[in-house]
Amino acid sequence: MNHIEKPLPLPLQPIDKWLRPLARFLHIEATSGFVLVVCTAIALIAANSRWAATYLAFWQTDITLGVGEYVFHHSLHHVINDGLMAIFFFVIGLEVKREIAHGSLSDFKLASLPIAAAIGGMIVPAGLYLSMQYGEPGMRGWGIPMATDIAFVVGCLAILGSRVPHSLRILLLSLAIVDDIGAILVIAIGYTESLDGRFLALAAVAIAVVHVFSRIGVRRFPPYIAVGAVAWIALHESGVHATLIGVILGLMTPAKSTLVPERFREYLHEKKEDFQEQRWAKRSHRAEVVQEVQRLSRETVSPLEYLEMTLHPWTAYVIMPVFALANAGVLIEPANLSDSVAIAVVLGLVIGKPIGIVLFSWLVIRSGMAKLPEGISWPVLISGSCLAGIGFTMALFIDGLAFGAEGLDTAKTGVLVGSAVSAVAGVGLLLWTLPKRSAN
Repeated sequence: MNHIEKPLPLPLQPIDKWLRPLARFLHIEATSGFVLVVCTAIALIAANSRWAATYLAFWQTDITLGVGEYVFHHSLHHVINDGLMAIFFFVIGLEVKREIAHGSLSDFKLASLPIAAAIGGMIVPAGLYLSMQYGEPGMRGWGIPMATDIAFVVGCLAILGSRVPHSLRILLLSLAIVDDIGAILVIAIGYTESLDGRFLALAAVAIAVVHVFSRIGVRRFPPYIAVGAVAWIALHESGVHATLIGVILGLMTPAKSTLVPERFREYLHEKKEDFQEQRWAKRSHRAEVVQEVQRLSRETVSPLEYLEMTLHPWTAYVIMPVFALANAGVLIEPANLSDSVAIAVVLGLVIGKPIGIVLFSWLVIRSGMAKLPEGISWPVLISGSCLAGIGFTMALFIDGLAFGAEGLDTAKTGVLVGSAVSAVAGVGLLLWTLPKRSAN
């Protein structure tokens, strides 16, 4: 019997007529990928229109914040890439922690296949890129074709609907999570040039304070936000990319709840008399009771689960689309696509990714450490591995680290073309290799 969820016991308000369809739309798994495509198209159209100069200049708007002698003075583009993207990386840290604690990466035997596939999907594209750019100015972009964009992969799988086996979906998403870990390491190690020990020490102290807060049971978010902001500023000034503080704090977030549901149920049973209509009308300090119930109900889920649920819509529908608008605007010229950097990026994503994933998967399966999941054949794995060539968000991000804040237009062109070709090839091959839907 299907479980029918009862509507909330709240009176319907006029604004709900508009908000409820929007909420249903945002809960569709593939929607974030669709929004990213729209924002990418807007950026490309604007960058190739007569308003291109105005559009690109907008992202260079000065943002200045000052406290005493300390002044933060950067462009809007920098604030998005270093500030807002720290929240995006925080959510990635939460996702990685969840998968390690409770998900597909919690059992090494089950995790060995996506880990091996992800490693191959990073090493081979980077190696292919370096083989074409070694000794050239574009060599710094070796990390660009290494990462996979989860939002677009989910969107492509949604196009295929129920034909996609659950095991393939889990494999690709786990692979993308491990890919993110690899991209984080690449950013930390490969694109950090100089370090300021004083600010690095301050960041370490702030991280230690967060750990102490967690150990002594601080449950409110404001103290963590304040110390996290200090850690972000310190890391920003130390020379290490500031977004990494998001990953670190995400991985430090507790994955266990404090209050078990049984105890909360007992608490509600004890309190139910307070909510009888007559007694509630006469009860003093009702706001305190409501606040207590809210606080305790939140404690029935882990901070990790609560924060991931709260922040994921913001990252998927605000931060990533804004990042696309600020970074995907590239002048489309045939010369850009014929540039050696663009060709290296395209080949890394379209050819290097699937070859690396399939090769390392074959090696780990051949060694006996893993086996093909049920419902996945080698043709299906090869087809699905093409989707991993959709780099986009992380690829554009690394492009900015490798070639300066604005990135390199030729590299961006390679990312956009390579990601588009990978999406079309992956969906097309899966349509061919996956079993047809049953007529019943």
